[in-house]
Amino acid sequence: MRKEAIKVALVGSLYAALTIVLAPISYGPVQVRIAEALTVLPYIRRNYMWGLFGGCIVANIYGGLGIWDIIGGSLFTLLAAFLTSIMPKPVLAPIPPIIVNAFGVSLYLHLIFKLPYWLTVAYIALGESIACMALGYPLLKWAIKRKDWF
Repeated sequence: MRKEAIKVALVGSLYAALTIVLAPISYGPVQVRIAEALTVLPYIRRNYMWGLFGGCIVANIYGGLGIWDIIGGSLFTLLAAFLTSIMPKPVLAPIPPIIVNAFGVSLYLHLIFKLPYWLTVAYIALGESIACMALGYPLLKWAIKRKDWF
């Protein structure tokens, strides 16, 4: 039990740290939040969704976009992580974060930045695709081979 809690906390800490350290590309209507690569990890162990949720709360408090991002963005991350955990194949694991964040986070980002909703959806989908498919899927394949670590 203690090992599990430590692993969940490490995932959350890594998410927050990556997002904050890479702040110039982690926030805004055009973003590639590298930490989103970690959203594939609930495919291996569902509990990691709680680490991602907590890490996202911390990162979004730091980000300065307000309560909509702190609550909304974090809940969308939690939803995406849960959906990832129920995907039948590893190749599908990156899809929920891309879709949920593209359509969900754009609901408030387009208002904050005064951009058309569909343009914001496209920007977020592109950034999520880079993070989740180009980085997250290789991470997942690597992690599956080392399940004892995870």
